[in-house]
Amino acid sequence: MTWIVYILECADGSLYTGITTDLERRIRSHAKGTGAKYTRHRGPFTVRYTESLASKGAALQREAAIKALDRAAKVALLATSLSHPRFLFATFFFGVAAGVVFF
Repeated sequence: MTWIVYILECADGSLYTGITTDLERRIRSHAKGTGAKYTRHRGPFTVRYTESLASKGAALQREAAIKALDRAAKVALLATSLSHPRFLFATFFFGVAAGVVFF
């Protein structure tokens, strides 16, 4: 099963990092207010980063590593994700769904 680490940019400019096996479902739950407590009143969201990993353990480790970064390092990570082939999902999945902007 593929696990996805993702970073959302919230309407207030803050960044939220999470993991899921179904990104669209998880984003819909954030938008409805049934996702993470942190995102409950911070929508709409922009998916700024995605990374696919082979296992839940690897995804949890990557999530923890990203959460440990300061904001400047996270912003730098977001900038590199736009041109890196591993993150193509974030660059070609366009549309608006449930108050979430995908780019």
